[in-house]
Formats: sequence, C-alpha cells, structure tokens
Amino acid sequence: MPTSRPTVPAGLPVLTGLSMRDLLASCAAADVISTPPRDPEPARPEPPARAHREAA
Repeated sequence: MPTSRPTVPAGLPVLTGLSMRDLLASCAAADVISTPPRDPEPARPEPPARAHREAA
C-alpha cells in the first residue's frame, strides 16, 4: 500500500492563524463578486386615468 504524501510541497509555508471572521468575510466577498447582477424588474403598467365627471 503506498504511503500518503502531503499535498503541500515542503518548501511552501502553510498559513495558520486565520480567524473565522476573516475566512467568512473573504467567502462573502467572493460570493458578491462572483454573483452576476440581477435583471431589472419589469416596468409596472400605469393604471388607466379615471375620467373626471362634472358636478351636477
């Protein structure tokens, strides 16, 4: 059975100490950037103008 090897090469430093707040903030920022803008809402038709009746 082959031995498992680390996925990070030995020469690269491993980042530690990233706070959960920073991790969540970076995920939220990535989500905002990667989400396409929404389509504009369709225009609402104007209600027909009511005819004014003359007073008797």
